[in-house]
Amino acid sequence: MAQLVQQPTLMECAGWDAYRLLDSGGGRKYEVFGPYAFIRPEPQAMWQPRLVGENGAEWPANGEFVPGSDEDGGGRWDLTPDVPDGWELAWNEVQFTAQPTPFRHLQFFPDMAPVWEWMGAQVEGREDAETLNMFGYTGLGTLALSRYGKVTHVDASKKSVAQARENAALSGMEDRPIRWLVDDAAKFAAREVRRGNRYDGIILDPPKFGRGPKNETWRLEEGLPGLIGDCAKLLDGDSRFLFLTVYAVRMSSLAIAGLLQEALSDLPGTIEHGDLAVREEGRDGRLLPTAIFARWSNPG
Repeated sequence: MAQLVQQPTLMECAGWDAYRLLDSGGGRKYEVFGPYAFIRPEPQAMWQPRLVGENGAEWPANGEFVPGSDEDGGGRWDLTPDVPDGWELAWNEVQFTAQPTPFRHLQFFPDMAPVWEWMGAQVEGREDAETLNMFGYTGLGTLALSRYGKVTHVDASKKSVAQARENAALSGMEDRPIRWLVDDAAKFAAREVRRGNRYDGIILDPPKFGRGPKNETWRLEEGLPGLIGDCAKLLDGDSRFLFLTVYAVRMSSLAIAGLLQEALSDLPGTIEHGDLAVREEGRDGRLLPTAIFARWSNPG
């Protein structure tokens, strides 16, 4: 039976050449994505910013996302003319395009870097691992996993999958054994269970709310238990990991860890939970929490 570690774990992104968190506070964060600096909303930055100029001068930036009045999203980018439609960045061997999107993101989630490292460590030395990336977005996690074997990438957005394939080509990985699927994650997982398939590792990064390619409705609190139940059936005693991240919900990491503990009760290994966070640069850099996670690992 998988054992639950009750003490929370912190997974920290310290930044790298393509991404840095310079400052945060007052409900916003100040970040650098390659050569460009941006300001984005961040409700969890409840403290005061440190890098303020004289008389409270604004952070110098190439753009700011101005949120709308809708609590669940909306808003617009206010960009300087020098910001291009897209520019190339890299994380290790993975190259990708960054671009401001209508959802305040820039086509990737930098706080996931320690997750990509952790997953790689679970299958280190393998070239035949079969892994599954659901809600795979623009494919950075998929490309990071592809060095260890076959990866199935699933996302309901045709545009996101197309961008993921472009990132694969940009990285010189277009010939790696990746299966790109535009599909509803919950329906795909249920079909995989019926087919009797299994995986060495699964990563899930579900949104709070979303729609599938056939206008299927996804609500996290309603859909997650069934999806995790199906994912558990795609793993066995030889599998190595499951990683679940959850953003923008009023939920504890203990809650999703308990869900994993119930679903994976027949498997060995360890279940851990905690926060993803990004550390600010500079003296005594503060940790800005971004998401909660629960993960199962089985060293075999």
